[in-house]
Amino acid sequence: MKPPPALERLPVEAIPAALEKAAHCRLINEPAQAESICHDILLVEPDNQRALVILLLALSDRIGRGYAVGLVDAQRILPRLRDEYERAYYAGILCDRRAKALLEQVHPGSPSDAYEYLREAIDWYEKAEVLSPPGNSEALLRRNTCARILAGNPLGPHPEEPIRLQSE
Repeated sequence: MKPPPALERLPVEAIPAALEKAAHCRLINEPAQAESICHDILLVEPDNQRALVILLLALSDRIGRGYAVGLVDAQRILPRLRDEYERAYYAGILCDRRAKALLEQVHPGSPSDAYEYLREAIDWYEKAEVLSPPGNSEALLRRNTCARILAGNPLGPHPEEPIRLQSE
């Protein structure tokens, strides 16, 4: 059996076009392709902020869709974002998307987990609102969407379970 081929390094001058291609792949619902392109860019420019954001969003596009990707993978990117507003805003998006994925599941505890993620998303969006540039209302709009989901669904926190001591 032949080993997989080695990865080829992306030329620096190809990065702008590769960023556009990655963004386009997200738009046409090819998050795995966008993710791969971002990894190629980050091998050449590890601190490329646009590639980090597109990668984070591509990973979040895959949350809850049966792909082998978790919230933890996307959360590892957050500290690499230099801008405090972006860290808060994208943390909100990760919680928001995880909550929506949980709302589509029919597992015990999913509604309560979704509630917790929506509350956390709202907290992140409120932090982002304070840090947002003038005229940027993206965090506010997303916060309001989460609030509407909470208002329109019978969601609540996990019930407190009494501690049961086992007798010997």
